[in-house]
Amino acid sequence: MSDDASDDASDDAEERARKAARRRAWNFGFAENVPHNRALGMVIEDIGDNWARMSLPYDKRFVGNPETGVLHGGVITALLDACSGAAVFTSLPRMQPIATLDLRIDYLRPAEAGRTVTAKATCYHLSKNVGFARAVAYHDDEQQPIATAAGTFMVATATGREARKLHP
Repeated sequence: MSDDASDDASDDAEERARKAARRRAWNFGFAENVPHNRALGMVIEDIGDNWARMSLPYDKRFVGNPETGVLHGGVITALLDACSGAAVFTSLPRMQPIATLDLRIDYLRPAEAGRTVTAKATCYHLSKNVGFARAVAYHDDEQQPIATAAGTFMVATATGREARKLHP
């Protein structure tokens, strides 16, 4: 390889790294600035290209069964929804708003009282207008899930296009 070719490859690698760092920063910024997620105490653990991992520290405010201290299923749903949305968001080539269209949750066992719940989600397909994600909520081991989710998320289309159609 000539020196010029290796310089070009090095420049390309540096540019890809800069773009990846920029995407990672805006992905974290977006996910951290959702008021509902912040109110529940969700923490973004890590984000990559098409995946996200978040955690929800145990909080007595969200207990669904006072006798056992188990978290309410709605809080687990919120975690899976947020993590799935973050995974879709990380798959987008540019910043665009997204919204949950459909979210199916399968509860497999209760979360243990007093323990943090972690969720990991992957966006496995992205079409022009819809992102598709799968997620799992667990304590220590993804192979022992508390709940799983499959969701679809609307990806914004051209600004104002629908508004003009709806209001002639």
